[in-house]
Amino acid sequence: MSSTRLMSFSNRRPDFWGTAVTGVMLLVPVATAVGLRFVGPWPIVLFLLGCIAARLLVPRAMPVPVTMTVCLIAVAFAVLAVSAVSPDLAARLYPVFMSATMLVAFAVTLWKPPSMIERFARIMEPDLDARGVAYTRRVTMVWVAFFTLNGLIALWTVLEGDLFWWGLYNGLISYLLAGALFAVEFAVRQRVRRRSGTA
Repeated sequence: MSSTRLMSFSNRRPDFWGTAVTGVMLLVPVATAVGLRFVGPWPIVLFLLGCIAARLLVPRAMPVPVTMTVCLIAVAFAVLAVSAVSPDLAARLYPVFMSATMLVAFAVTLWKPPSMIERFARIMEPDLDARGVAYTRRVTMVWVAFFTLNGLIALWTVLEGDLFWWGLYNGLISYLLAGALFAVEFAVRQRVRRRSGTA
C-alpha cells in the first residue's frame, strides 16, 4: 500500500506548531474542569473545537495515518451534536469521544491491515520484516484494549458528575497510564529487537 494512502499532511514545515497544538490539547481536560466552574460550557466547547481545527489545519513534519485525521473530525462532529442538547455534557464527553474514535480507528486496522502501529512503524522503518509486522499487530491489540478501558472509565467519570474526579482522571491519570503503556512497550520492543539481532 502506498504511503499516500496511509498518510495525510505533507512535511512542509518543522513540527513546532503541530507539537504546540498537541501540547495545548493535552491540557484540555484540566481547562475544561476549571472552565466549567468559572466561565460556563460554551467557551469550553468553542475552545475544544478550536483546538481540533488547529490540529487538523497545522501541517505536521512527520505524516500520520489518515485514520487519525478522521478521528479528530469525528470527535468534532460528536461535540457539536451533543452541544446542541447540552454543551456542558459535550465538554465532559470529549475524552470519551477521543477514546471511542481511537478505539475504532485502531480496531479497524486489525480487520483491514496494516495495523495502526505498523503504519506508524513504517514511517521510521519502511522495510519492516514479518516479525515486525506480527509484533506491531499485537501492540495494536494492546492499544485497542487500553482505549476500551480508558473510554469506559472516562464515561464513568462523566456519569459520576464530580468535576474533581473527572479532571483528575482525564487530565492526569489517563495520561500517566498511556505514558506507562508506551514506556513498557518501548522496553519490550528493544528487547525484541535485541533478540532478533536488529538493535
